[in-house]
Amino acid sequence: MKKSIAIMAVGISLSLFSCQNDSSSLTDAGLIPLPVSVSNSSGHFELTSNSAIQLVGPESDLIFIGEYLAQKLRPSTGFPIQVGTDEADIKLELVGDGSGSEAYELSISESGINISAESEAGLFYGVQTLIQAFPPSILESKSVSQKWIVPAGTITDSPDFAYRGSMLDVARHFFPVEDVKHYIDQMAELKLNYLHLHLTDDQGWRIEIKSWPKLTETGGSTEVGGGEGGFYTQEQYADIVAYAAERYITIVPEVDMPGHTNAILASYGELNPGINLPDGDTETIVKSVEKAEDLLSGSNIDRQAAELYTGIEVGFSTLDSELEATYQLVEDVVRELTALTPGPYFHIGGDESHVTKKDDYIYFVERVQEIVKGYGKTSIGWDEIATTTLLPGNVAQFWDKANNAQMAKDQGNKVLMSPAKRAYMDMQYDSTSRIGLHWAAFIELDDSYNWDPATYTEGISKSDILGVEAPLWTETVTDRADIEYLVFPRLAAIAEVAWTPTNRRSWDSFASRIPVQGKRWEIEGIGFYKSPKVNW
Repeated sequence: MKKSIAIMAVGISLSLFSCQNDSSSLTDAGLIPLPVSVSNSSGHFELTSNSAIQLVGPESDLIFIGEYLAQKLRPSTGFPIQVGTDEADIKLELVGDGSGSEAYELSISESGINISAESEAGLFYGVQTLIQAFPPSILESKSVSQKWIVPAGTITDSPDFAYRGSMLDVARHFFPVEDVKHYIDQMAELKLNYLHLHLTDDQGWRIEIKSWPKLTETGGSTEVGGGEGGFYTQEQYADIVAYAAERYITIVPEVDMPGHTNAILASYGELNPGINLPDGDTETIVKSVEKAEDLLSGSNIDRQAAELYTGIEVGFSTLDSELEATYQLVEDVVRELTALTPGPYFHIGGDESHVTKKDDYIYFVERVQEIVKGYGKTSIGWDEIATTTLLPGNVAQFWDKANNAQMAKDQGNKVLMSPAKRAYMDMQYDSTSRIGLHWAAFIELDDSYNWDPATYTEGISKSDILGVEAPLWTETVTDRADIEYLVFPRLAAIAEVAWTPTNRRSWDSFASRIPVQGKRWEIEGIGFYKSPKVNW
């Protein structure tokens, strides 16, 4: 009797071990963003101490991708996972000359794994999917004793939108290089490919400009709340750009102008059109804005340095569009920053320039577009720039006014979708959220997910859209923990909106998969918000 009980116990134990380590199918793996096509097969692949990664294609181009995968697999498994050109049970294959689309195919059988793509980026995204197909414990930083099993099947996948991004505001509060790289790592796991850095605002200037050193010496010296601020040297910025590029993420630098420019005016008084922000509450600031209109219309302007600003009000500052020195600064900034930024875009801001006369605003934006074009870049601006004449190819980033997006479309230009009521990750989840604002909306996880960029705004169809971007403004965000609380899990929702075709998406499906991603975040030490909309 005792013997049969013991045998039964061993059987139950083995059965439980098998269930814990062998996902029933690829569709149960919690893949985010959801691939275009997932086909399940019988059986599974098991990673062993003999497993290795074979690179098929230009080895110098693929070595980072192979090592990236190996470095994800080695710590938790304890396996050596060699990378090279010899035959192995995991094959990464670059098809053609590597200049194709971001699509990939992932095939998993009992004998091996094959990821093929026409571009390095496609291979990299296939690797991200493969990592998610393993149990979440594959991301542990120390050895775990278990079987490392991936369900058999085939995934064919490609993104719905070419531009899939997030914006990190480092101007309101400054974040060190390590935090930006950490953010890049999380973006890469979700197949996002553009990081928009909001480098300048009223509260701080965050990028070294060698020809205008006071921009960082003075303008970078503080932040919201009066902290010490900070800035990136050009060497640090170049390091961020290179780190992102290795992960197939393109940096889009933003210099916000002609409004949101108090940090410039505090640094170089000779550029100040005479608008100095007084201490005081919102009512005082509004009165200052009214006074500013009178100052801008006068001919005798006292150009003195503005006071540094550490509040969160907007709309009170402007560059002088009639001053030639303004355009010398703009050109020098664009010249130095574009030399460090190989990507195609330069963001010129253009939002909330409330004290700039309309004609002056139009003249300024149109002239700055030409400067950016002269340095080989395409301008992106917040949707207000569509009230000017846009150069062909320039992009309006829709955040507020649908009629601005329509004006961009009517000029033949693309729209980047970042509607504040859906995509702004600085908005509170609800009234109990510990940080965040709610001027646009309270945005729960399902609000971030349940929208379609192609139908969100009347008159804007999919063919008019460049892509989707989720901004994080940082008026209330002071450190990495704050970033993680507001960004996750909403960034995963936006990533799926940008990657997965609308007819493949549903909230019920996402809600069933995001808890698996939550386990990955927990292992990685990400302090994400556990939405009550999800059974975690």
